[in-house]
Amino acid sequence: MLKLPGLIDPHVHVREPGGTHKEDWDTATQAALAGGVTTILAMPNTRPPIFDEATLNLALDAAKQKARCDYGQYVGAGPDNADIVASLAPKAAGLKMYLDSTFGELRLDDMTLWMPHFINFPKSAPIVLHSESRTMAAGILFAAVYDRPVHIAHISLKEEILLIKAAKERGIKVTCEVCPHHLFLTKDSPPPLPSPKSIGFGGGGRKEVRPRLATQEDVDALWANMDVIDCFATDHAPHTVEEKDSENPPPGFPGLETLLPLLLTAVSESRLTIDEIIQKSVVNPRKIFNLPEQPETWIEVDETTEYEIKAAEQFTRCGWTPFDGG
Repeated sequence: MLKLPGLIDPHVHVREPGGTHKEDWDTATQAALAGGVTTILAMPNTRPPIFDEATLNLALDAAKQKARCDYGQYVGAGPDNADIVASLAPKAAGLKMYLDSTFGELRLDDMTLWMPHFINFPKSAPIVLHSESRTMAAGILFAAVYDRPVHIAHISLKEEILLIKAAKERGIKVTCEVCPHHLFLTKDSPPPLPSPKSIGFGGGGRKEVRPRLATQEDVDALWANMDVIDCFATDHAPHTVEEKDSENPPPGFPGLETLLPLLLTAVSESRLTIDEIIQKSVVNPRKIFNLPEQPETWIEVDETTEYEIKAAEQFTRCGWTPFDGG
C-alpha cells in the first residue's frame, strides 16, 4: 500500500453560491476526498461572484457549514474593486484575474484595469491569471514590470510552456499549473485510456472546455517540459449532463476524482514519478499559495489494483466524466 500526503488542488469550481444543481461545498469536497485531495481552493466566478467582503463571507460561511476537507476561497478581480480585494487578502486564497473574455463583475476589458490590482494586491499573496497565449504573455510582462509573483492557470499550449520556461530562466516570478485533461486528451483523438464513451463520445458539448483541448504537439510539449510545470490542478468545472448535451453547452470538465488515477497511470507508464506527483500536488502548491502543512493527513493507494472509472460511482453531482470507462 502506497502512502501519500493529502493532495492540494488549487483550481476548483465549487459552484456555490448560484449553481448548486451542478455542485456545492458538500459534494465537491466529497469528490475531493474520494480522489485523494484533502485541500481545495475555490474559484470566485460564482453567482454572485466572490468580489467583495459580503460575497466572500457568503462563500466562506457555506464552506464552514458543508466542507468535508480543508479549503480556501479566491476573490475575483473586477474593474473597480482593487482596493476592496486587497483588503481581503488575509482571508482569501488569492486573487483570480480573468484576462480573457468573461462576463459581469469580473470582466477586465483592458490592461488599464489590471494595473490597480497588480499595484495594490499584497505581493505576499498569489495572483492567479486565467490567460491564454497573448494575454498570458501580457500577464507575465506585468509580473516583470510590477516585480510580483503570478501564477498562470491551466496552461495548454506549446507556446505557453516555452514562454513560461523562458520567463523563469530570466528570473521573472511566474509559476504555472496544468490540468490532467490537457495532458491526456487532444482535440483530435480519443484519450489513451480505453474509453468508447470518452472524448470520442460524439463530440459536441461534452468536448467543450476552456482552454480548449489542444493538438498532440501541444500535449507532447507539456510532457517534455514537465520540469517547468509547478502544479497539477484539475480546474474541476462541473456541469450537468443535460447542460453539456444542450444546444448551448457550457465549457468545463469535472476532475477531482480522476486526478490521482490519471497521474498514477502515468507513473505506471514511466511518464511520471511518485516524487513528481508529491512535488506538484503537495509541496509546490503549499508554497505558492501560503498554505499550512496538514499534519497527520495522508492517503493510501493500492499500487497493484487496476479499476475502471465509472461516472455512476463518483461523488460529484454533475453525473459524468470524460474518462468514463477508462
